[in-house]
Amino acid sequence: MKEKIYKKTYDEERALYNLTDAEVTDCTFAGPADGESALKECRNVLVKDCSFSLRYPLWHAENFTVENCSMDELTRAALWYTKNGRIINSKLGGIKALRECDDSYLENCEVVSPEFGWRCRGLEMNGVNATAEYFLFECRNVKLKNVKLKGKYSFQYVENAEIEDCDFDTKDAFWHCKNMTVKNSVLKGEYLGWYSDGLTLINCHIIGTQPLCYCKNLTLINCTTEGCDLAFEYSDTDATIIGHIVSVKNPKSGTITVDSADEIIYGDTAIPCGGKVFVREKKCG
Repeated sequence: MKEKIYKKTYDEERALYNLTDAEVTDCTFAGPADGESALKECRNVLVKDCSFSLRYPLWHAENFTVENCSMDELTRAALWYTKNGRIINSKLGGIKALRECDDSYLENCEVVSPEFGWRCRGLEMNGVNATAEYFLFECRNVKLKNVKLKGKYSFQYVENAEIEDCDFDTKDAFWHCKNMTVKNSVLKGEYLGWYSDGLTLINCHIIGTQPLCYCKNLTLINCTTEGCDLAFEYSDTDATIIGHIVSVKNPKSGTITVDSADEIIYGDTAIPCGGKVFVREKKCG
């Protein structure tokens, strides 16, 4: 039978260290002793309806679920080096909440955490509202659905990602990403996707200046744009855009098709550029 821990308060160092096959319910991790690593090295544990206000509670945890829990801004670096973790209906409020984790799943969570999710592998998120800088830096094998994000420098160096029905307000997103597909999403922010390789955007709305420059293997399918000027500079791309774009500048190779444009800019290039722009409704010089 599983050990059951109910309505306890812990503030000492490693209070439940190496806890195995247990349920921890309605407990508080806070207090004057200010101890760290309360559930470090736990295995096969359900943590439910608990509140955290101490550092590093779940390091090296495996096969665990955190449900209906709250981790405040003092809960720094909450989950590092974990494996097979599920976080459901919870709030992650401390800096660096996830790092170097394998096979994590978040659902219906609120995340307010600078430097969230660095170098994680096998990360899936559904119905998450996040505020973060450097969101998911250097992650691998990512799936996001119904995620709303506000921040800066998101998805840098991410590899192998599937994103759908999301709303991102984040400058400098997707820099150096590889093999990423984004569908039915809003992408707002300056300098989207620079230096990416294998970025595919399908039915997305792109907002902001100078998107998608210096890209390799870039594909856009039935996307729309808003305030996008000097787009596609030095990119290898195959793009179809529905509606208007402000301007396209010196695509390196491939074709870009738009309904209309204020300006198509060729010339004054640092490298050879042979990309073609086709305008459906009028010819632009």
